[in-house]
Amino acid sequence: MDNTEVRLRSRPRGIAQAENFEIVRTQTQQPNEGEIIVRNNILSVEPAMRGWIADTTNYLAAVEIGSVMRALAVGEVIASRSSGFVVGDQVMGWFGWQQIAVIPTSAVVRKVNSPDLPLSLSLGVLGLNGITALLALRKLGQPRRGDAIVVSTAAGAVGSIVGQIAHNAGCRTVGITSSEIKMQACVQEFGYDIALNYREPGLDEAIAKACPDGVDIYFDNTAGSISDSVMPSLAMNARVIVCGTAAIADWTVPQIGPRVERHLLVKRARMQGFVVFDHLDEIDVAVDELAAQVRAGDLSYREHFLEGIDACPDAIAMLYRGENVGKLLIRLP
Repeated sequence: MDNTEVRLRSRPRGIAQAENFEIVRTQTQQPNEGEIIVRNNILSVEPAMRGWIADTTNYLAAVEIGSVMRALAVGEVIASRSSGFVVGDQVMGWFGWQQIAVIPTSAVVRKVNSPDLPLSLSLGVLGLNGITALLALRKLGQPRRGDAIVVSTAAGAVGSIVGQIAHNAGCRTVGITSSEIKMQACVQEFGYDIALNYREPGLDEAIAKACPDGVDIYFDNTAGSISDSVMPSLAMNARVIVCGTAAIADWTVPQIGPRVERHLLVKRARMQGFVVFDHLDEIDVAVDELAAQVRAGDLSYREHFLEGIDACPDAIAMLYRGENVGKLLIRLP
């Protein structure tokens, strides 16, 4: 069976560019016992992909040079040698940037059983992005009515969901993003009371003005100078959730800038990292909760589609250039 794969050609320094990947035409093998074949319909693009291919310590082993790019995807089972899956099942999992995936069933994250909702949502609001937003905010942020929460990359796949969940919990929501269009989306669609543009001068003062009693929760998707601007406004007993470091292009060089320790000490604040892979046993319950909110109209989402597998090599760079609003996806014919 003909297949097209996107393979890692070289290890990037900083943000991956198109030249770090190659598109290869191949033939798929027949599945072994316990394996299935999935025809991918939609491929996911994640900020975390930068870390998956970096030559530095990460929470997953680095993708090897010459291997298919690690990626979540959603598709349909077209052949099965597993008793747990039949032809026609729709599944989401670690199928990679390719058209056809021959995989062990352990690569499947879950079956998609929401025929009334778009299949693509299983990679966004009903995927690891939405699950991350829900569980990280609930477990580490512990939002209370009246809390002030600041979210960086507020119009992104995770931040756009965090804003709405926090708003529905009665929080005062402040989103940090990068353009007028994204600021409008934050306020009109993603539950934010106020949106700030980090590219405009005076972000420190703008945050302090938006949160006059301090920031109770900071959902950090960026690190870097954006987070430096939030720290002085932390409230007493603030909770800082470290979910991403999108603003740092290269962790191998010394990072010079303000330190957080004094803010955490004086404000008795807590700062903790969150990786969704530590909570895989809660995925089904979280997806059911998120799906119910989507159906009820309590959770909005945006999807940004690229067309065809040829769009893959530049997709990570596009994400870090900030050209998408909402979840970035690649649709296969």
